[in-house]
Amino acid sequence: MQNPSNRFKEGLRAGKQQLGIWNSIGGHSVPELLGGAGFDWVLVDCEHAATETIDVLPALQAIGQHPETAALVRPAANDPTLFKRILDMGAQTLLVPYVQTAEEAAAAVNAMCYGPQGMRGMAGMTRATRYGKVDNYFTTASDELCLVVQVETMQGLDNLEAIARTDGVDAVFFGPADLSASMGFPGQLSHPDVDAAICDGIKRLVAIGVPAGVMSLDVKTAQRYIDLGASFVAVAVDLVLLARAVADIQGQFRKS
Repeated sequence: MQNPSNRFKEGLRAGKQQLGIWNSIGGHSVPELLGGAGFDWVLVDCEHAATETIDVLPALQAIGQHPETAALVRPAANDPTLFKRILDMGAQTLLVPYVQTAEEAAAAVNAMCYGPQGMRGMAGMTRATRYGKVDNYFTTASDELCLVVQVETMQGLDNLEAIARTDGVDAVFFGPADLSASMGFPGQLSHPDVDAAICDGIKRLVAIGVPAGVMSLDVKTAQRYIDLGASFVAVAVDLVLLARAVADIQGQFRKS
């Protein structure tokens, strides 16, 4: 049996525009719904959501029912133990938060790879190996694994090219929220300086041929980032959509 191909990584290499949605609500049903909603990718968030590592497995199984949609996972931290567990569950793409230096990016690469290139622990009876059925998994796994590092501080922006050029890094994702705090404008994601920094970051990545990603819940802003060259953009968060829908229906009955 061959190792399943990573559609998201293939899309990055082909320069395909890939739209995504954030999954912050745990369980089976919401990831399954999002997986079939027509997005190119769904991000299972373990950093800023009540989703523990053990919850990643059912989310991957639910999203996996829709082979046209790729599943990404954001671990809680740049931690090799978390990487090992999530990768063994069958995740093929990790989005690693709060990477500020090339050294931190290299540490993430190290945690993604088996020896002698890295330190990922080996286990045979895992979902990643399809419970031992994937031929030569340990020598071919890296072909289908994808590492996205998240730059979300001024220090990260200062080191952007060095981070992006780290061998084993496939793409860079900008985090507007933490970047706004790092720049002295906490919570002001649309502040002109924050927006300008992200636009400049996208241009810098495009210039060196590294895929750029970002999140924007504003349609016009998201489209502007796409026009600048961002190749994978998250345009919605499940919990935000739910909150808006609840407020809307409540408002229709409480118009006072």
